[in-house]
Amino acid sequence: MALSFPSMFSLEGRTAVITGATRGIGAAMAVALAEAGANIILIQRDASNTTTKTAIEGLSPPRTATIYTADMSSPSDVSGVATKILGDGHDVSILVTSAGIQRRHPAHAFPLSDWADVLQVNLTSVFTLCRDFGAYMLSRAGHGPHKGSIINIASLVSFSGGVTVPAYASAKGGIAQLTKALSNEWAGKGVRVNAIAPGYIATEMNEALINNETRARQILERIPMGRWGTPDDFKGPVVFLASPASGYVSGEVFVV
Repeated sequence: MALSFPSMFSLEGRTAVITGATRGIGAAMAVALAEAGANIILIQRDASNTTTKTAIEGLSPPRTATIYTADMSSPSDVSGVATKILGDGHDVSILVTSAGIQRRHPAHAFPLSDWADVLQVNLTSVFTLCRDFGAYMLSRAGHGPHKGSIINIASLVSFSGGVTVPAYASAKGGIAQLTKALSNEWAGKGVRVNAIAPGYIATEMNEALINNETRARQILERIPMGRWGTPDDFKGPVVFLASPASGYVSGEVFVV
């Protein structure tokens, strides 16, 4: 039976896990998923920042928000967090991997330590979470062709390469290909895998660009809409990709 238009975007009864949701794009996406009906599990480095949790629990009707601690820079933390969450009985059918870090240096002087940090947080941790939660989603019985949805966060530098961010560009290029590779294996088994590629968004990660008057002006001149994006610009896209509305969409890198 075909879904009605409103119900196509409903996440009622779903549980979503999201990383990097204490601020910026991740926080906006977490609230959007909750507004669409999902209960939210926030993976954070520590439990002291409760801003997003409080915002979700203050919605009407209220939604559940649970914090689990894991540092994306720690392979052991990342490897153990899915076991903890799933072991507590959470039926996870949405995963959003929004955690990320940035390091800027000229390529010829880029330290290997920064390279390793960026690749771990922005790519290796994403693969680990996709692998572990994806395995669970594939095993969900009774959900037919809609067992789960994974949404990774790529970037415009997935395509353009950027300047002075070779590690970030490599990681985000990897995210685009990882998304397609997982989709190739899992889409036919009921787990859709897509990515969202943010353009120039006014967040803390881009403060170095925003505060550079020349670069900020050059960037703004290239944006056809004439403005930087905001975290709220990602609320609609993440709900679309998590919901039945995008039921025949997988392997896409969706530019916002």
